[in-house]
Amino acid sequence: MFQHITVLLNESVDALNIKSDGVYVDCTLGGAGHSSLIVKRLGPNGTLIGLDQDNRALEAAKQKISQASCRVILHKANFQHVKEVVKSYGIDQVDGVLFDLGVSSPQLDEGERGFSYHEDAPLDMRMDQEQELTAYQVVNQYSEEELSRILFQYGEEKFSRRISHHIVQHRMHKPIERTAELAEIIKEAIPAATRRKGPHPARRSFQAIRIAVNNELGVFEEALQQVVPLLRKGGRVAVISFHSLEDRICKHFFQEQAVGCICPKHFPVCVCDHKPALTIITRKPIVPTNDEIEVNARARSAKLRVAEKL
Repeated sequence: MFQHITVLLNESVDALNIKSDGVYVDCTLGGAGHSSLIVKRLGPNGTLIGLDQDNRALEAAKQKISQASCRVILHKANFQHVKEVVKSYGIDQVDGVLFDLGVSSPQLDEGERGFSYHEDAPLDMRMDQEQELTAYQVVNQYSEEELSRILFQYGEEKFSRRISHHIVQHRMHKPIERTAELAEIIKEAIPAATRRKGPHPARRSFQAIRIAVNNELGVFEEALQQVVPLLRKGGRVAVISFHSLEDRICKHFFQEQAVGCICPKHFPVCVCDHKPALTIITRKPIVPTNDEIEVNARARSAKLRVAEKL
C-alpha cells in the first residue's frame, strides 16, 4: 500500500489559483495527495499531468484519482523532462506547476529500498528502480575526495572528511553492501560527544548519498529552467522543499527571474530592455502549522515558495 501524508496540501494547491479549465502539472505525483485536490477543483475541460519515476507511485495515483472528471495524464518520467512530456501531449503552455521535493514516505518506509538508516537493506536509494546508479556504487566506487565532497555539499556534513576516510578504509577489506553497515561506519567516524546529541549521526550522510544517486539538485535546477517558458501569463509555480539546499536553489532562481533592468547602476536610463519573467508571491516561505507538524513530524522542515509568470 502506497500511503503518504501530503505536506502543505491546501496551502500549495490554493497557491496555484486553480482555474476549472486550466492545465496543471504535478511534477512529483507520489501518492497523488496534491493531485487529488487539484482534480477536485478542475472541471471536464481541465487537465492534470502527473509525473513520477516510481512505478508503484504511478499505480497508486491512478487508483486514487480514477474518478476525476477532468482529463488525467499520468506519465513515468523524471521531472527534468517536464517540458518534453508536456509538449508530447500537444500542450504548449500550462497554468500551474507543483514540485514536492525529496523522498516520499513510502520510499522511506520500505526498508528494501535502502533509503533509511533505521532499516537494514541493500544499498540502493534509487527513486527510479530502472536506473543503473545505486548507493552501492557511490559508496564503494567513488574516490575518498569525491565522497567527501558529496557529504559536505549535499549533506552539509562537517565531518565529511572523517566519514569518507572511514568508508574507504572499510571497503578495502570488503564491499559495503548494507544500510546498517554504512550507518555503523558513519557512526564510528563521528566523535562520541557529537553522537550523543542531535539527530541520528548517519542522517546527513544518507541524505547526501541519496541526492547524489538521484542527481536531485541538478534535475531540480534543470526543471525550473524549463517551467518558466511553459507557464502562460498568470500561471504559477509552487515548490515545497525539505532542506536548505533545495530551498536556496528555489529562492535564488525566483529572485533571478524576478529581476528587471540589468544595466549597470551608473546608467542614467535603462538600455537593456530586460523584463522580469516572474513575480514572487511568497516573500517569505509558507511553513506548516504546529498542528500539521504534530500529525506529521516529517513536515517540520517543509517550506513552500510560489511565483507567478508575468
